[in-house]
Amino acid sequence: MAVCIKIRKGETLDRSLRRFKRKLDREDVIRNIRSRLYYEKPSVRRRRKREAEAFRHMLLRRYQDM
Repeated sequence: MAVCIKIRKGETLDRSLRRFKRKLDREDVIRNIRSRLYYEKPSVRRRRKREAEAFRHMLLRRYQDM
């Protein structure tokens, strides 16, 4: 799960750090680490995923007609 970037020639540290953070976000590294900090019962995990899916569908229905 190692995420690495190569600093380009003439690239500032701020810009390379921004690219690194963007890559972490795309690969969901931070979200996975936070989810594994504490044990989550399977029933709670299923409930959380079901609620997230319901929220996504609600948003799709709400903005589909616009």
